[in-house]
Amino acid sequence: MRWRKSSRSAQAGTDCVEVAVLVNAEGIAARDSKDLFGPVLVLSPAGWRGLLSMVKREG
Repeated sequence: MRWRKSSRSAQAGTDCVEVAVLVNAEGIAARDSKDLFGPVLVLSPAGWRGLLSMVKREG
């Protein structure tokens, strides 16, 4: 996977979220950049859109 840092991550680099598109765009993976070998959250495209919608709505 090709990970990229979220544009909403802290500038200081201490609170960073990285995201990656899964093969064939079958989902989105997210991880904490401070724990590269830690857990990864994997969502379907619809689940990712729902999460982003909720975050934007709730702040």
